[in-house]
Amino acid sequence: MGIEAQSLFQSARGCLLSESVDEKLRLTELTANAWLAGELVLAGWTPCESITQAGRPQAPELVHPSRLPRRGLGSEQGRLALIHAIAHIEFNAINLAWDAVQRYPEMPRAFYDDWIQVAREEVHHFRLLRERLHAGGAEYGDFPGHNGLWEMAQRTAHDPLIRMALVPRMLEARGLDVTPGIMRRFKAIGDHETVAVLEIILREEVGHVQFGSRWFHYLCQQRELDPEQAYFDLLENFLNGEIRCPLHHQARREAGFSKRELNRLEALCTEG
Repeated sequence: MGIEAQSLFQSARGCLLSESVDEKLRLTELTANAWLAGELVLAGWTPCESITQAGRPQAPELVHPSRLPRRGLGSEQGRLALIHAIAHIEFNAINLAWDAVQRYPEMPRAFYDDWIQVAREEVHHFRLLRERLHAGGAEYGDFPGHNGLWEMAQRTAHDPLIRMALVPRMLEARGLDVTPGIMRRFKAIGDHETVAVLEIILREEVGHVQFGSRWFHYLCQQRELDPEQAYFDLLENFLNGEIRCPLHHQARREAGFSKRELNRLEALCTEG
């Protein structure tokens, strides 16, 4: 399967719907390269309301988060389960990047530049983590996962402003908060190779959240909305204002959060 026609939207859709892990990775590279080479155009968009599932392999089994295995690092299985959980997030993030490209046809060209870059980088993250699984004799799909990221993609599919607020600026920003603690856990057991992978992921995920901030603010400006108030209204509507702390202030500031936003988020933590 190669690049379909010359439409970026249709090519992105092919990446999104591919059910094979290796094919999805390959198509992502092909599509990103074709876009950079000027071989794809912003034309040929077709309605996508019927796309309610991303392409994925049969494994891992998707379960409720309460049924996920323990990820304590006191055992090799626990270590691999945690690496697998992060790899599963990165695999889903590939789908979310392509979904943003193929779902919202009225955005500036730079929007597609950003999310194609995200898709490419998420592929790199996934490959690095899969190498860590292979080093431990495991494979992606050996442990169950949950579908929370894609479920949020579906809840926000109707509006790019809500998508930017609640996927990169909420879910992925939470990843910025928790990754340093995960890195400390791997360092404590001497798994410096996984720490090095997570350092790469954390650095690049700051950029991904920053893209979310950029386009959230752009869409708020288009609609004459106050970005801060719009963001907190959405958090209240979708999360009932429940925010987990601690926050990674430096990473969030680099990713486009204001000091006032961070103070408000921490106040919600305190109230929770």
